[in-house]
Amino acid sequence: MSPKLGRIVAWARSLKREVVAVYLALRDPRTPWYARVVSAVVVAYAFSPIDLIPDFIPVLGFLDDAILLPIGVWLTLRLIPAEVMRQARARADQQLRQPKPVSWVGGLAVVSAWLGAVGGCYWLYTR
Repeated sequence: MSPKLGRIVAWARSLKREVVAVYLALRDPRTPWYARVVSAVVVAYAFSPIDLIPDFIPVLGFLDDAILLPIGVWLTLRLIPAEVMRQARARADQQLRQPKPVSWVGGLAVVSAWLGAVGGCYWLYTR
C-alpha cells in the first residue's frame, strides 16, 4: 500500500471512530441540547444509506461524504464538552474492536422500504 493511500485509510478509520463517539456522546446526559441536535443530524447523515449526492455519480458522489461528514463531525466536536468526548472515544474504541452485530430484521426493513419505494415509483410511472 502506498503511503498516501495508507494515510487516507487511517483518516477514514479515525473518522469512523469519531462518528461512533459522536453517537455515544449524543446519548450522554451531559451533552447540551444544541450539541445533541447537531450530533443527531451528523450521525443520521453518516449512517443513512441515502446521500445528498448519490454515490454512483462519479467523483461528486463520494466528495459530499468527504467534505460534509468531516465538517459536521468537526462542528459537533466543538459543541460537545471535552470530558464527554474523551469518554465517548474510549467507548467507541471498545465497541469497534467487538464483532459487528447482524440484524436480519433491520436488513429486511431497509430492503422492504427500498422495494416499496421502487414499486411505488413504478406504479406512478405506469399510471
